[in-house]
Order: sequence, then structure tokens, then C-alpha cells
Amino acid sequence: MDTSRRTFIGISAATAALAAGLSPAVSGAKSEPVSSAKDKFWVAAVTPCDKNNKFDAGAYVDQLSWWKQNGAEGVLVLGTNGEGPSFSVAERKQIAEVALKNKMGLDMIVATGTPNYHEAIELSQHAADHGADSVLIQPPFYYKNPEGQGVVNYFRLIFDEVKTPVRYYHIPKVTGVPVDVKVFQALAEHSNFVGIKDSNGDPAEYETIVNGLPKNLNIISGTDNNMLAALSHGNGVILGSGNVYTKIVAGIFAAHRAGKDLNGPMDKLTAATKLMQANGYGSNYNAIKFALNQMMGAARMTYARPPHVPLSDEQIAQLRVGVSQLKQMMV
Repeated sequence: MDTSRRTFIGISAATAALAAGLSPAVSGAKSEPVSSAKDKFWVAAVTPCDKNNKFDAGAYVDQLSWWKQNGAEGVLVLGTNGEGPSFSVAERKQIAEVALKNKMGLDMIVATGTPNYHEAIELSQHAADHGADSVLIQPPFYYKNPEGQGVVNYFRLIFDEVKTPVRYYHIPKVTGVPVDVKVFQALAEHSNFVGIKDSNGDPAEYETIVNGLPKNLNIISGTDNNMLAALSHGNGVILGSGNVYTKIVAGIFAAHRAGKDLNGPMDKLTAATKLMQANGYGSNYNAIKFALNQMMGAARMTYARPPHVPLSDEQIAQLRVGVSQLKQMMV
């Protein structure tokens, strides 16, 4: 399985594993009916830009509405799929404000991490002031493989200034900052630390994190392959696949809450992932944005900033075929 940064950023190595038939779903897998604030389905939202790389606020509001209508319960603003680090501080504030003015009943998490804690604090306070339900902060990601104590010290500086609920963004394949569960245990000493988005996609590590932390913390899965594990612990997911497969993922959550068998809904997600991969849906965020607009029935084109390259005419035609087939699958 390719765990390169390029594959991970696109559909994630874990999603690729799901499509390859490596889903952890087993015969008879079920969930007990639950009603918990932790077990939400958040979309790891893409951020639409026009052809001049300017944020397209109107398209963003339309996306939020579509996700809500198709069963999403929350949205992560400016995460990895949202290209957060590709925008300036001023742009990130603008994007967050548009999202938070158009919550539509969605739980809004705003990603506010930067390599320096001053801007992370500034962005976090801004998000809180405009109604964010929580913020998601990755460790400082320029210096690779720092000591765990250094990561803890960085977050302590943030906790001193940011009183809104804070989540840790664990995505070492991108940040280059792997951490031991002891780091999370140290962060858990702070009252406004509410959980982790684990996008590493390692099932054993996910279990280690969940079992090593207080049960009130929300250990969210950021990858499809750990979705069932998250649900089994009463936790939720923040998924890039939620952008286009919104209704399918919502179906998994509906089955989970009803205590029904999850293999059928999971198989549907696996089939959708395979179908779209076969039609060019991969590591280029322009493909995600094009497919999303096609699913929404929108004629517009929205774009990802470099290093993601524009789609060719051939790629666009192939994606049109894939989305058409995906829509038929979802009828």
C-alpha cells in the first residue's frame, strides 16, 4: 500500500486500502444504538477557488448547503482537504467567517494550526469569536521529528490563550511530527483539550490512543479504514471522502445509530471509492472539486491552488463518467 505523502493527501492511503478490500468490516459487524455528541460525521471540506485562485465564497456556501442536505452533521474548515496552509492568515479568517456565518446547524471545526504559535493563537481566537464549535491544531510542522516535550510546550502556549475547545490534528505523514500517546496524555491535563483527529490511518495506533486517554475525549478518525473502530468507541469521523460520498457515509452513521449491520453500508463506500479511483479520482484536489460540483449539479468549475495541477480535458471527461455512474449507484 502506497503511504507516500502524495497518495495520503489525495484520497489517503487508508481510503486506498478500503478500496482494495482491506476494510476492517467483518461478517456480522454491528453497532449498538447510541446518542452521543461525539459520534458525528464531519466533512473534511474542500475550499473552492475561482480560476484566479481567489476564494469563491458563493460556491462555499452552496457546498455547505449540499453537505447538510445529504446528511453531514459537521464540517472541518481549512483542514488538509481544505488546503489550509495554502492560504494567508487574512484569507483563512475570511474563509472561516463565511463558513461560520452559514453554519446551517452544522458543527463547525476550524483548523487553525501554523508553524508558529502566535498565528495559531490569533486564528483560534478569531474562530472562537465568530462562533466556531472547536478548533483543530496540528503541531508545528516545519521542524521534523521534534521531541514530544517540545510539542507539549507548543500546545501549552496555545492553551494559555485559547479557551475554546481544542483538538489535536495527528497527521504525521504530512507534518513529519509523529508523537507518542504520552504527548496526548499531557495535553489531556488541560480542560479545553477535547480530543484528536487521527489521520495517520494505523488501526493499532488508533486503539492505543483511544485506550490510553480518558473516555470523555473524542478520538475522531480522519481515515475511512478506521471508521468502524471510531464508531465502536462512540467517536466520530472527519473524512475527505465525505466531500463527494456524503450520502453514503451518512448512511453508515444511520445504520450505526440504529444498531444495524454496517457491512452493507461499508461495502457501498468501498464500491464507490473503487469506481471513482478507476475514473481518475485521486491525489489531485482539482478532481475532488470537479466531482463535487458534478454531484451537486453545478455548472461551475472550482480550483485547487498549486501544487495541485489543473485537470486535462481527458481527466474531466473520465470524471464525468465516474460521477454519472456514482449517481446511479446511489439511487
